[in-house]
Amino acid sequence: MTDRLNTARPHALGLFRIVTGLFMACHGAASLFGVLGGAHGGGTVAAGTWPGWYAAVIQLVGGAMVLLGAGTRSAAFVVSGSMAYAYFTAHQPDALWPIQNGGESSAMFCWAFLLLVFTGPGSFALDALLPARGPARTEAEQQPQPAAA
Repeated sequence: MTDRLNTARPHALGLFRIVTGLFMACHGAASLFGVLGGAHGGGTVAAGTWPGWYAAVIQLVGGAMVLLGAGTRSAAFVVSGSMAYAYFTAHQPDALWPIQNGGESSAMFCWAFLLLVFTGPGSFALDALLPARGPARTEAEQQPQPAAA
């Protein structure tokens, strides 16, 4: 049973990334464009206002990048940080625990995106279609070198 679950791990992680990125992108779109119920139950966040508008841009762009699996670790790191900021500035001053201060979604998003920083994108990511990054190696460098005597 464990072997079967382990072979499905990359696919489950990929689906987790897609759903988490989609939810975050929807949250940003709601705040910026007033879709899906809008910001805080209706309307939009005024352009350029701190921190709401900038947070919404991070949510939309970062969420979309994570959803697609493009620059997943970097995007997830930025989004996780923005959710930590949201939690500690908007929620935590009201009460210690997320259940008491209404910060459950900020806290969960923060930890979910932080997990993606460490696990990577899993399956179904655009990053998998790109060549591996790093310095280009010449043909001579790719050949095995003889052992020194």
